[in-house]
Amino acid sequence: MAISLARLRRKITIFSWAAGARYLSVSANPKPSEVLTPDPRFLRYSSPELRLVDHSPFLRFPETRVTTLPSGIRVVTQAFPSATRMASVGVWIDAGSRFEAPGTNGTAHFLEHMIFKGTRHRTAQSLEEEIENMGARLNAYTSREQTTFFADVQSKDVPIAIDILADILQNSRFPENAIRRERGVILREMEEVQGQMEEVIFDYLHLAAFHEHPLGDTILGPEENIRAISRVDLQEYISSHYTGPRVVVSAAGAVKHEEVVEMVARLFTRFSTDPTTADQLVDANPATFTGSEVRVENESMPLVHLAIAFQGASWVDPNSIPLMVVQSLLGSWNKNIGVGTCSGSELARRISTNNLAESMMAFNTNYRDTGLFGIYSTALPDRLHDLSHAIMEEFKRLAHQVSEEEVVRARNQLKSALLLHIDGSTAVAENNGRQMLTYSRAMPFLELFARIDAVDACTVRETAKAFIIDKDIAIAAVGPLHHLPEHNWFRLQTSAGKTQNT
Repeated sequence: MAISLARLRRKITIFSWAAGARYLSVSANPKPSEVLTPDPRFLRYSSPELRLVDHSPFLRFPETRVTTLPSGIRVVTQAFPSATRMASVGVWIDAGSRFEAPGTNGTAHFLEHMIFKGTRHRTAQSLEEEIENMGARLNAYTSREQTTFFADVQSKDVPIAIDILADILQNSRFPENAIRRERGVILREMEEVQGQMEEVIFDYLHLAAFHEHPLGDTILGPEENIRAISRVDLQEYISSHYTGPRVVVSAAGAVKHEEVVEMVARLFTRFSTDPTTADQLVDANPATFTGSEVRVENESMPLVHLAIAFQGASWVDPNSIPLMVVQSLLGSWNKNIGVGTCSGSELARRISTNNLAESMMAFNTNYRDTGLFGIYSTALPDRLHDLSHAIMEEFKRLAHQVSEEEVVRARNQLKSALLLHIDGSTAVAENNGRQMLTYSRAMPFLELFARIDAVDACTVRETAKAFIIDKDIAIAAVGPLHHLPEHNWFRLQTSAGKTQNT
């Protein structure tokens, strides 16, 4: 059920700390493994002698090929055999809600909706029928930094899918009657989102972490903007941000690179070649992390939803990989799943054993110039103080007492999660498209895994010291909050002085 936020008290507080930010460059060199006595049960099919094993044959994915067209559009493909002869093709654009003009928050998402409402060559109905007749799936999503339009089709229909994508992105008409109808659709979507507390909490967390910056705005935008966004706003956003150098066409599955490149070169001809990059726009308006909190009191809720975050790393920051391992090390847990005391996460074990929460989840979000990492949890109101204490104790422990065994387990879990995430042509196309925008290349898994394996316990401890100790904290909480400690209490838990005394 959607929560009417107008009935709730919302408190936003900004905190400023004098402690200067420090940057620590971490050299991720693993220490040699200690010599262990092998368990004789495992020697039946093996040798007690240590030997190097090359795992690269298991990670030899099909070649990723990249071509940059004169317009600046990049085409990346990864062709691999498919028994079903299916393929995925999409357009990834370096444009999201953080790039909206002042006062137009919500335009990028509104545009995502309107892009399917008819072009000069296809009506909205004919577009829908064409997709359904192929048995295809056409979808889109908008994030704070990227917008994506993609199609899953049979391989024989890849040319049609590319033609459709080129048409809707270059020839959309934005009829006024469709704009009026879509306002209602988006307002109903907003009501649905307000009922999804995880979405609400992370919107509030961004507001707290990036106060008075576009990165702190919601993706859907406020209601008054949704009611006011015009055809001119949509056209201006396209002309400003849907430019060749900020567009990547990614295809995977039963595709041929040369054919995809030829079709994109022939059909994607109306994009501006403005050389302004997303990095240049970010440099002109960088995000500043603020030590803030957003508290929304709602005594009618049975559970409190709480997110505690520190500033994280950008996509290309060398610390981004260690923070991925830290996220894996912190783990996740849900009371309904039943795994608790035997979890590999020390925080999950502590929460489960002491019945401190209903669920917890570590998160690590990267942006072009910053990031967010921390813990999201749900708990009964009377458990809030003990839960907060456990979470902050775990953050401190990361900087001082992490063992090599924990880190090895976290690395393995992270690598497994990454491999499971790219199961299928849709996920592969998405992975390559996103990496082309964030890294300007598709990072091979052998390289990514080597970077992960280079993170040892020492690296985790040094990364935690650099990103947690004496650093500002962003907090978002919704529910009955009378047992939640004050923001100043959270900030003091990881101060250098307190840490030295524990």
